[in-house]
Amino acid sequence: MTDETQMTETPKAEERPDRYDPRAIEEKWTVQWANDPELYASEPDSAKKKFYVLEMLPYPSGALHMGHVRNYAIGDALARFMWMTGHNVLHPMGWDAFGLPAENAAIKNQRQPREWTLGNIEAMKKQMRRLGFAYDWSKEIATCLPDYYRWNQWFFIKFFEKNLAYKRKSKVNWCPECATVLANEQVVDGCCWRHETTRVEQRELEQWFFRITDYADELLRDLDQLEGWPEKVKTMQRNWIGRSEGALVTFKLEQPSGPSGDSITVFTTRIDTIFGATSLQLAPEHPIVTDLIASNPDLLSAVEDLKQQQRTAKEKGDIGAIEKHGVFTGAYAINPFNEEKVPIWIANYILTDYGTGAIMSVPAHDERDYEFATKYGLEVRVVILPRRVGEPPEAGKPETNVLPYSGTDSLLINSGDFTGLPVQEALEKMAKFAEEHGFGKATVTFRLKDWGISRQRYWGTPIPMLYCGKCGIVPVPEDQLPVLLPENVEITLAGGSPLTRVQEWLHTTCPKCGGPATRDTDTMDTFVDSSWYFYRYTNPQLTTAPVDTKTIDYWFPIDQYIGGVEHAILHLIYSRFWTKVMRDLGLVHNSEPVTRLFTQGMVIKDGAKMSKNLGNVVAPDDMIAKYGADATRMYTLFAAPPDRDLDWQDAGVEGVSRFLARVYRLIAQNPIVHAGPAHYTLAELPANAKKIARKLHQTIKRISDELGGRWHFNTCVAALMEFVNECYAAPELFANPKEGIERTLVADVQRKVTLLLQPFAPYVAHELWAMLGEPSGLLRAPWPAFDASLAKEDEVEIVVQVNGKVRSKLVVSTDASEDEVKKLALADEKVQAAIAGKEIVKVVVVPRKLVSIVVK
Repeated sequence: MTDETQMTETPKAEERPDRYDPRAIEEKWTVQWANDPELYASEPDSAKKKFYVLEMLPYPSGALHMGHVRNYAIGDALARFMWMTGHNVLHPMGWDAFGLPAENAAIKNQRQPREWTLGNIEAMKKQMRRLGFAYDWSKEIATCLPDYYRWNQWFFIKFFEKNLAYKRKSKVNWCPECATVLANEQVVDGCCWRHETTRVEQRELEQWFFRITDYADELLRDLDQLEGWPEKVKTMQRNWIGRSEGALVTFKLEQPSGPSGDSITVFTTRIDTIFGATSLQLAPEHPIVTDLIASNPDLLSAVEDLKQQQRTAKEKGDIGAIEKHGVFTGAYAINPFNEEKVPIWIANYILTDYGTGAIMSVPAHDERDYEFATKYGLEVRVVILPRRVGEPPEAGKPETNVLPYSGTDSLLINSGDFTGLPVQEALEKMAKFAEEHGFGKATVTFRLKDWGISRQRYWGTPIPMLYCGKCGIVPVPEDQLPVLLPENVEITLAGGSPLTRVQEWLHTTCPKCGGPATRDTDTMDTFVDSSWYFYRYTNPQLTTAPVDTKTIDYWFPIDQYIGGVEHAILHLIYSRFWTKVMRDLGLVHNSEPVTRLFTQGMVIKDGAKMSKNLGNVVAPDDMIAKYGADATRMYTLFAAPPDRDLDWQDAGVEGVSRFLARVYRLIAQNPIVHAGPAHYTLAELPANAKKIARKLHQTIKRISDELGGRWHFNTCVAALMEFVNECYAAPELFANPKEGIERTLVADVQRKVTLLLQPFAPYVAHELWAMLGEPSGLLRAPWPAFDASLAKEDEVEIVVQVNGKVRSKLVVSTDASEDEVKKLALADEKVQAAIAGKEIVKVVVVPRKLVSIVVK
């Protein structure tokens, strides 16, 4: 065959009608979709079953990375599937647009944060459109715009009116690099959550707080209702809330030493052991410590050392593993149960923010106290004893080598009038005794602290409070909202909030007395913005209220929320709190915002999470230009189960692109235009077509089950690949199907493959749907149904092991009995070679999975 003949018979690639050209296809459909603003819109007042699917809104940094693409591809695939299964879908997108990065960028680039942020939003929105994400842009919000943050201010005032917002001076977490306060939840291993190597300092400032602790019990209790949440997220929240039942007990100081008081109150979960308390231990920053240092200056150096040891342990992330150190203060307190003097120590393992910052040390019955006591030679006094059946409690005491003993199936000894009581009874009676005698009471404490929301930066929601010399703290009247953030402000990190220097904004009039007043110059923590944004999506143009309750009742709770596990504490616990407050304000009727939560894995490149700091970011635009948006987003779904980390490989995108080209050619080589509903039975089909028909319905079932349940998108894509391979193995069927039943089957395959492809690769799917002449839009075309009789697996692959080592694999009928499977395994040539000359001890058949042969 000559070159000329070859060229005549095989057209150049760009001239072939079945050539897959992702750029041309995707550019065409990007324009068409942009010209149809109603395409992805939810339906108002719909009788359909609703489905609200949401990915966590991004910070507009200027460019998407592959972590974003993976997150949004998961939500997009689900949204498209739910549209095709007949749901009324709400799938919005917006921007978490306030925050420090914009302000820092403004300082660095000498641009205003608003200009920088809005420019980034447009760039990222363009990327999202190019990736084909099915967002209803009529619902878009940006938290930095007044029509959104006015409602942050409205909520703040409502919180203030309900005594859920208050101001007090307190020691706060200060990040010197951010030059602002951080909430407890924003301190990770002693460092700023945004600057992993910047140590957080302690400062005393006047701050606004939200009383999230008022909802601590409910936040903890309602975790049990969240059956659709990952257990790891619920565990993280339980641990953060940290509920402890116990008692407060007050020890009088033998000699009061200063203005911090004449007593020390401890919290204990084991008041039953109080007769075994042989010292009190204080956190280095306990208020009494200041008084003790004043009366004994020699303590100062030791206390500073203890503080530094604590800071170092926090930076390492495990305060519980700290080597115990302490210093005796020379002071004593009186145990109110037995009037015994106990020495007061300061110890590095006692934390200010747990309980009261002071503990009674019972070395015989607490591991940490025992370690401390043995190190410093303090008394170890046994006061509880393991219960022994038939033995009275005085029959003996635990040997030293079994201490410390902390069991609760025990009896009290050496405990005055309470000796002989079981622990559980003693806990109740001793707490009641303390309350009756005025030195204690039963109580519950939480690790969770109130949420400090004041930030000493510019780019955030202004706090809508005024300070009047006559009236005190006064809320801005609602009809004066929003308090607009002034523009063109000089922004620096020095000297507190930049708002203090905007005199025309700072000075105003008191709405109560008409006298002069000043505005609060702090702005709100940006987690305020993200605590309720998903409610605003339902009606973002509403001007009379933050939300419409009737609309919320239809859409909430969110059916599926998708985002990173790193938000398990910060965002998710705040949003749950905010929902409960909105409920109590009468705005919503649901108590939880989200029914199901999914936390996707990270995208890893070169062994680390993709990060601009590490320089290992893969730009979506580069992948789109090279392989297309369909291949880029489909690879993020295929390369790993969505809850696992994905190790990025450019070659993997190329492989997915080749697969999409195969799908395209399979249909484009011979598209059967608008064939109508397919009717055929298995008996009518020739042998080669029967296999295709079975595999088609098995594939539909497999993908439907995954999308409706486990969300293993990787196995969905793998199933499609397997099916397309089967089709290519029957070229005579697809290249030129015979009129009649074969053509009907091929037409059915073409349509159903296109429908199955749509959630994962919408561009090429839409192109193929149009090629097939379908009159209805693909997005809302019915999801393909499967025939249960055809979808039933007729064969299964079974692994055969001999003494635990795989020797062969069998393909057997799914109806085969265990005896039949055993005979086939023993007759297999490879198995016979492995067991030759050996005695078969046993043969175990695990149905449809495994045959295990044990020989000797």
